[in-house]
Amino acid sequence: MELFMDTHTMGGPVGPDDVAKANEADLQNLDDTGVHYLRYWVEQELGTLFCLVDAPDADAAATVHREAHGLVADEIYPVAEGA
Repeated sequence: MELFMDTHTMGGPVGPDDVAKANEADLQNLDDTGVHYLRYWVEQELGTLFCLVDAPDADAAATVHREAHGLVADEIYPVAEGA
């Protein structure tokens, strides 16, 4: 498993309730994918979202988003945890 940070640019303000609903849809759509969404962050005014995910690969992480709610990440970066 690897860690990835994905980014979503929504192009305008985003409410925390909408983001929470999308995250819940992700969590309900994890069956047998090997994907584990760990945390997310939101910049509400610009509508930028960041998701930290443990996944077999970037494609698996993108597939969960696409199938859960259609909000596919603009970018997905492999990351390493630091202090």
